[in-house]
Amino acid sequence: MPYWYYDKKELRNTPSIQDGIDYETECRYRKEGARFIIDTGTKMDLGYNTMATGVVYFHRFYMFHSFRAFPRYVTACCCLFLAGKVEETPKKCKDIIRTARGLLTEQKFLQFGEDPKEEVMTLERILLQTIKFDLQVEHPYQYLLKYAKALQGDKVKLQKMVQMAWTFVNDSLCTTLSLQWEPEILAVALMYLASKLSKFEVETWHGRKHHHLRWWDLFVEDITMDLLEDICHQVLDLYSKPKVAPPAVSPPMGASTIKPIPPPSLKRAVSSNPDSPGSSKVLKDEKIDLKSDDVKLPPDMLLPPPHILPPVGPPPTNVPPPNMYQHPPPNHHSYPPPLMGPGSTQAHPQLPPFHFSNYVMPHQPPTLPGQAPYFRPPYYEK
Repeated sequence: MPYWYYDKKELRNTPSIQDGIDYETECRYRKEGARFIIDTGTKMDLGYNTMATGVVYFHRFYMFHSFRAFPRYVTACCCLFLAGKVEETPKKCKDIIRTARGLLTEQKFLQFGEDPKEEVMTLERILLQTIKFDLQVEHPYQYLLKYAKALQGDKVKLQKMVQMAWTFVNDSLCTTLSLQWEPEILAVALMYLASKLSKFEVETWHGRKHHHLRWWDLFVEDITMDLLEDICHQVLDLYSKPKVAPPAVSPPMGASTIKPIPPPSLKRAVSSNPDSPGSSKVLKDEKIDLKSDDVKLPPDMLLPPPHILPPVGPPPTNVPPPNMYQHPPPNHHSYPPPLMGPGSTQAHPQLPPFHFSNYVMPHQPPTLPGQAPYFRPPYYEK
């Protein structure tokens, strides 16, 4: 039976990183693929177990292959297609592709090639060989409900804690936590995080013994606080804003550093440090009473943003007057620009066709280790 858990050193030496993709970009690709599987499965009314299984297949697949060799959205559709059959909620491949087409842009859907169904069906055989036909996957959901039934405390806060922990389990699929720890440990860590945020205090629990110091000692022993804190921080990092906007192309081919210029008032508010003593005074001075009749805006808010100000100076004299009887007039550009699709006459930047048949499977064994909720937890009784 393959061993699917890795340490952090191995997660920073994946085939994608060896192929020239940095660690932050690979994490973003994993997050986008997981979100795409969840969005597609939600739109097709698939269960949470099916979507979670597809995401785990997705993460395991890219421990042996590079994102440059296999496009992530094609792999995501293949993982969801296989997970539907494993979890006994099968969906037709053409239905998954049709749903994916509605969620992706035309540029991203070019990854599927001329015959999307054949691409997904061919990749399924590679996926099965990669995961060594180990199809059964356990998730923290069942352990979350099991552990919650054993806790005693305020029922209202307990239900709130379970809902919050369920959301954290959903969001943890966008990380590599499923490749680091067993689902029992993840359930304990995310319930610990949810109890801290919801201020739920465990009074006692069923089956408590004298040597149990904390409630999770009843289910999993020898869990250190450092381990729980590390798992919690990995989940909380998902909610932090990225420092640089991700590029729109895949694989990375260079990102633009041009950022939109905000209005002067917004620019000042963003640049001010909320922790500084003068920031509260600035925000207080800029607060506008909309109920008052004599509303006085700040002077910098009366001007439009710099990027839409009219040009300064006389108009150019070397431009000939437009011919009103000419159609289209000179320097005319249609807006919006025409779509470059199959029926377009413009040259389309076609990517080289991707053929899975030319790919040679690397036969290597698994390495031993060294925002918004998508689903609601099912109702349970104490």
